[in-house]
Amino acid sequence: MKQLKYYLLTLLCFLFTVSCHSSSPTPIKTLIITGQNNHNWQVSHIAIKQTLESSKIFDVDIAVSPAQGEDMNTFKIDFSPYQLVVVDYVGEDWPQDTRDGFLKYVKNGGGVVIYHAANNAFPDWKEYNEIIALGGWNDRNEKSGPWVYWKDGGLMKDDSAGIGGSHGKQHEYVLQSRNQQHPITMGLPTEWKHTIDELYDRMRGPGNIKDILYTATSTLDTNGSGREEPLIFTVAYGKGRIFHTMLGHTGESIENNPSMQCAGFQTLLLRGSEWAATGKVTQPVPDDFPTKTRTSYRKDYRE
Repeated sequence: MKQLKYYLLTLLCFLFTVSCHSSSPTPIKTLIITGQNNHNWQVSHIAIKQTLESSKIFDVDIAVSPAQGEDMNTFKIDFSPYQLVVVDYVGEDWPQDTRDGFLKYVKNGGGVVIYHAANNAFPDWKEYNEIIALGGWNDRNEKSGPWVYWKDGGLMKDDSAGIGGSHGKQHEYVLQSRNQQHPITMGLPTEWKHTIDELYDRMRGPGNIKDILYTATSTLDTNGSGREEPLIFTVAYGKGRIFHTMLGHTGESIENNPSMQCAGFQTLLLRGSEWAATGKVTQPVPDDFPTKTRTSYRKDYRE
């Protein structure tokens, strides 16, 4: 009888383990596109991958482009296996097949994260600029679309002539929530202090922002625009969901990378990525999220 009870108990433990394993959510299949950039992509894509995978929510692949000047026709990507694509790329045009595949992926409901300088890319690619909503540099000007900034409780579009894209000196700054009801921001502080980083300003483009999530003041004493700039927002394109964050200037190494080691940056990257892929956010608000007066670091890219 004791032996029978032992076997039954063992069987129950096995079935419980199998049940728990089978009920675990399947990781979100994710692709990071990188390989050319005016920033240190060799560090940034590793930091993004470590941040995403440490959450146990994402399973990440990397697509590294040919180096500048090499044959870009070999850079072919099959987007069909992925729920999420993170763009960490500024460089030469993708081959037409890859461009077409990317647009088809987004239009059909794929999730996209536009990370930092990825909004510098492809100034002449109309559809890409609609996917990012705002971009900078690479000869962008008033022909690229209006400046967009926050003023008097809403987003303003300014068609004045001038450059597209600039930033003052790197510094710590406070982000201001503009939407506490969105799944990405729900439960997060209305104001929080970001670690030292670039603060993009004077960004231009179609301006088709769907949900403005966070802004920050680009102060004149840091050589900024003097405006309240949109830094984190969503964009709708076709059936796709796009999360755009202008934060996260890459440091010199994975160990010395303060902008991307900010707990606020990593939390928003994780929550924005999950939302872009699934339309919801299941992650709780972390205990180490920054406050209005205190920065918070995750130097190992995990909570």
